[in-house]
Amino acid sequence: MKTWVISDMHFDHTNIIKYCNRPFKNTEEMNNTLLNNWNDNIAKEDTVYFLGDLVFGKDSHNIEYWLSKLNGKIIFIQGSHDKDNGKMYNSKIIEYDGVKFLLIHNPDSVTSKWKGFVLSGHHHNHDLVKYPLFNKHTRKFNLSVELTNYKPVRMDEIIDILKEKKE
Repeated sequence: MKTWVISDMHFDHTNIIKYCNRPFKNTEEMNNTLLNNWNDNIAKEDTVYFLGDLVFGKDSHNIEYWLSKLNGKIIFIQGSHDKDNGKMYNSKIIEYDGVKFLLIHNPDSVTSKWKGFVLSGHHHNHDLVKYPLFNKHTRKFNLSVELTNYKPVRMDEIIDILKEKKE
């Protein structure tokens, strides 16, 4: 069993292709790539912390439609475009390999009292100076799919990044 994190899939969101310069011809190609990248990596028994914004758009399938197609035991952190289905968290604190993480969609919502690391999304690839994959000064990870090659990231990889930055 593995543990994964990912954010900002935006299934069915046509304008996100242009808005975030995603490398897809159309929504169908994007949806298929995102779905395949998820299911090719994540097994049914794996745990996935999804950090918000699964779908978007008035013509999009609902959240339950996409959740039914995705592998893993999904722990859903509500994003700015997600309608709460009663099974979502606003945020969640976890400990992984002895490190504490706050999981939240928008990293700007984190209070100054939090001294651990933050796993979030929300900013996509719009400000890579302030919101790169990992900002060592703010202790925040941006796990929007545009920064993770449209694939989920194993928590072990997050730990490896932290170990590299300490050296």
